[in-house]
Amino acid sequence: MRTTPLLVSAAAVTALLTLTACGGGANPTVGGIGSGTGSGTDGATDGGPDEGTLENPTKNGGVDGNAPKDGTAFQKLPKAGTIAAAARFVNGFTKCAEITTTQAGYKYWDQDVARYGENYSVVERGSCDQGDTRIFMIKDMKRFQTAYKEDIAKKAAENKGSSTAGVVIGQDFTVGSTHSTAMAALLEPRAGLLTLNCHPEFKPPSGFRKEPALVDGCVLTDYRKS
Repeated sequence: MRTTPLLVSAAAVTALLTLTACGGGANPTVGGIGSGTGSGTDGATDGGPDEGTLENPTKNGGVDGNAPKDGTAFQKLPKAGTIAAAARFVNGFTKCAEITTTQAGYKYWDQDVARYGENYSVVERGSCDQGDTRIFMIKDMKRFQTAYKEDIAKKAAENKGSSTAGVVIGQDFTVGSTHSTAMAALLEPRAGLLTLNCHPEFKPPSGFRKEPALVDGCVLTDYRKS
C-alpha cells in the first residue's frame, strides 16, 4: 500500500504525544468536518484531512489493523479518537462527507438525545450530511454495551425488536443508519467494524463471526439483519 509522507510541526508532535499519554487535547474543526468539542478521547486533536482513512490510520488504534494481531475482536476494531476522523472513516464506505454536531440540520436530534442518555457514555453525536446516518463517540464502551444490553433485555421482555439487529461499533464510536445498505457497507471486511448484538436468542447463520464483547451476554458479529 502506498503511503504519503506527513509533515507536522513541533506543536503537532507535542499534541500527538500528549494524546498518546493521556488522551487529551483540543478538537478543532478540520477540513469542514467536526464542530463539537467532545470525543471518545475527551476532545483529542484531529490528525488532518486524511485521518481515519486506510492511507492515514487514526492515531489511537488505526483503521487498517494497527491493533495487536493477537488481540481480541474488540481490540482489533477501528478506533477514531475524534468525530472528524470517525466521519472520514465512515465516508470511505457510506456517505458522510460532512458531519453536523448541533441540532440545526440534525434530523434525529431529539430522538438520539432521548435514547442515548448519560448511562450510554455518549460524549458527542453527529449526523452525516444532515441525513440518516449518525455517529456517536463513546467514552466508556463497556458502559455503552451494558446500557445497550439492558435496553435489548427490556425490548425482548416486551416481544419487541429483532434478535438479528444490532448496532455497528468501533472501539470508541458507534454508527447507526436507517438505510440497510449503509449498515451493510460498514460491515464489509475491509471496514473492520462489527455489530454489537446482545439479544439472548441471537444465533448467526453458519460462516458468520460470533465473538465475545466487553459485556457478558453480548457478542460481536459480522452478521446483521434489521
